[in-house]
Amino acid sequence: MTDRIEIRGFEILLYCGVLPEERIRRQPLRIDLDLEVDLSGPSENDVLDRTVDYGAVIDQVATRLQAERFDLLERVAGLIAEVVLSDRSVSAVEVAVHKLRPPVAQHVGSTGVRLRREQH
Repeated sequence: MTDRIEIRGFEILLYCGVLPEERIRRQPLRIDLDLEVDLSGPSENDVLDRTVDYGAVIDQVATRLQAERFDLLERVAGLIAEVVLSDRSVSAVEVAVHKLRPPVAQHVGSTGVRLRREQH
């Protein structure tokens, strides 16, 4: 399937990291999502009930992430994929998570992970 709903630049503050300072202060993360969804119905009939409500997806992801603490960006991305795929109309999701202020010695814009998961 090539139809996609894209969510870009979703920023959230989370506890994520293994260093002591990362465990006591929330880190700014940026999330990008590509949801593979059959958009043939809503592209023809303009009915919200025939598509995925991206506002609801963002709220569900935020609620779930803010309830936990994470060591790894990989786990953040994996949990996001689980939340998104709980909607059976999403056939696959690609998740990119970027730490905007990574604790590294060199100046970098961000560090991140990207993963893709499909319905089973």
